[in-house]
Amino acid sequence: MAHPARFDDDDPILARVRGIALALPGAAEKISHGRPTFFSQKVFAIFGGVVKGDHGSDALRQSLVFLPEADERPALLEDPRVVVPGYEGAYGWLALDLRGDVDWDEVAELVESSYRATAPARLVAELDSRDD
Repeated sequence: MAHPARFDDDDPILARVRGIALALPGAAEKISHGRPTFFSQKVFAIFGGVVKGDHGSDALRQSLVFLPEADERPALLEDPRVVVPGYEGAYGWLALDLRGDVDWDEVAELVESSYRATAPARLVAELDSRDD
């Protein structure tokens, strides 16, 4: 049984996240559990998440679910926009609320950091060669 869509495809916030994620080498998008999910060989970002313990909530409908660097996780959790999402949170992932004023440079950094943690070395090397 397919999960119902938990996003609006014409959402301008999703369009920004999609543009950031799909600009990375080898990145692609699929719908998983009703949400846009960005991956190379492994998932590196998800648009939207669920609140831990309240899976029917739409509070994280417009959020970025990402895998932070371990040393940045404590500081990120001090930010009131950042929460531990249901499901992925058990594996170290966090969710950044994208409602309100969004620092898109910060979003791009979080997406890239999560990508670097999950992408194959050859794709990370390709990304690094773009920066040179």
